[in-house]
Amino acid sequence: MSTDEAVTAPNPSTALATTVVDALVGLGLRHLVLSPGSRSAPLAYAAAAADRAGRLQLHVRVDERAAGFLALGLARGGARDGQLPLVAVVTTSGTAVANLHPAVLEAHHAGVPLVVLSADRPHELRGSGASQTADAQARMFLPSVRFSADVPAPTDPQRQAPAWRSVVSRAAAAARGARGGSPGPVHLDIAFADPLVPGGPVGAGPSGDRRGLTRVLAPAPAAPVLLERGLPTVVLAGDAPDPALGVAARELAEAAGWPLLAEPGSGARSGPAAVGPYRVLLEAEDAQGPLGAAVERVVVFGHPTLSRPVSRLLARDDVELVVVSPGGTWSDAGFRASAVVPAARVAGPATAAEAELAGRWARAGKLAREAVDAVLDGGAGEDGDGTPDDGLSGPWAARETVAACAADGAALVVAASNPVRDVDLAAHPAEVPTTTNRGLAGIDGTLSTASGVALARGGPARVLVGDLAFLHDANALLLGRDEPRPDLTVVLVNDDGGGIFETLEHAAAVPRDVFERVVATPHGVDVAALCAAHGVPHTAPATRAEALAALRARPAGLRVVELRVDRSLVRPRVERIATAVRAAVAAG
Repeated sequence: MSTDEAVTAPNPSTALATTVVDALVGLGLRHLVLSPGSRSAPLAYAAAAADRAGRLQLHVRVDERAAGFLALGLARGGARDGQLPLVAVVTTSGTAVANLHPAVLEAHHAGVPLVVLSADRPHELRGSGASQTADAQARMFLPSVRFSADVPAPTDPQRQAPAWRSVVSRAAAAARGARGGSPGPVHLDIAFADPLVPGGPVGAGPSGDRRGLTRVLAPAPAAPVLLERGLPTVVLAGDAPDPALGVAARELAEAAGWPLLAEPGSGARSGPAAVGPYRVLLEAEDAQGPLGAAVERVVVFGHPTLSRPVSRLLARDDVELVVVSPGGTWSDAGFRASAVVPAARVAGPATAAEAELAGRWARAGKLAREAVDAVLDGGAGEDGDGTPDDGLSGPWAARETVAACAADGAALVVAASNPVRDVDLAAHPAEVPTTTNRGLAGIDGTLSTASGVALARGGPARVLVGDLAFLHDANALLLGRDEPRPDLTVVLVNDDGGGIFETLEHAAAVPRDVFERVVATPHGVDVAALCAAHGVPHTAPATRAEALAALRARPAGLRVVELRVDRSLVRPRVERIATAVRAAVAAG
């Protein structure tokens, strides 16, 4: 190497970081989320250079947990041609890495490709008491990642670069599920030695040296398995980050003439076969008897987790359960699956038994939807316990938020707990791209996920969220001055605590003061002040007309619409809806 080349060549850490970022971009990465730190600075500088060159979009977040869920949302919102894209998240060493664990777990259980790049100390400093050096950081996420590698600090970049590109290629293939059929998170723990500041140029574009970079192609999809006609059948579509799975569920239901029971995050909750308040109907009766008891086979797509009536259906000994899963895992919490197939199809017309069941469910679905609407549109009045109902409620907000998204083409993100169940119960089936974090069904990261969905789509989005999930991810409102802003309306249903627990056995199991303190956890937070501190517009409509205007306004920038509701009405309202549905179907 000449003297001039020695002066201008990047130092080893700069070379390693630039090679890793360049390889990821070469393999299709378009979004990278960064939480700043010193040890990860080489990756930060390489990402900033690629961002300036227009090769990827960089997103910077101070809070690592928010950064992880932002990356998850970017992956889920960026689906194209039936595939989720690669998205990377970068942190420095120590507790910064551990803060990504909730997002990694969600990505693992939901099957979302996520590339974690954590910076580490050189191997000789590990276990020495060096600052911010976690024991076994390289193995922190095992066994919840599809692939992990401990990349040593560089010594000879020219010789090592092909190996770096190769390990990035293996990680990208594992994240996409290209060989194992099960996409999910991967982890590269990368050691950087001083100096960490750029020494020589930080490459903004491809170097021309592609040795070690490998594109791994997935095998051809398996042929669909033919399902026999005859059994009265429903299609059950649970959460499915892979949009192709939701499309397949809807297509099978419509081709077979079977009722479609689709959760909000399934990607299947639309079309003529979709039944809205199906979870109430599973325990309702029409003139011919119980609707749920008439089902003899269930074809399951995705990960159904929302309701106990569905869980009871899937656990029945007299129901044949067929699971459709193109990957290496499948959902069968009741241990009743008789077959797992990669894809499914039917041939020939529906039998009389199939057509009879479909007709009953279609009629009941229409009656149920009308009954739910009648309860929600009843206006001010008595809500079962003598308390006036002003119409601002979780189910009402769910119905109107979905309708607003259907009207203006916005995407929808729905928080766990009551919001997703309210959508499942009250919203009309509609062609709305919907995301819910149902891998582990946690409330964490909801606002960050929604921001990622909006930014990846490059268009408007709404997120329906309860107050505890909102506060749990309040750092998502913290955006740097130079960061791209999502066009995201946060629809906050604030009942001052955990409203879902009002509907469960906890509310009646212990004295009310104990329940309030350790289960419901009221907080009394001034949301308007919190939003003002972050410079986020906030409104709290007091009437249904004001709320409708705020919900229907097309999302532009980040803003919060807070609907304040009475938590004591949550259970009576849900019971009143269920009673109305059952009565309407019975009278049918």
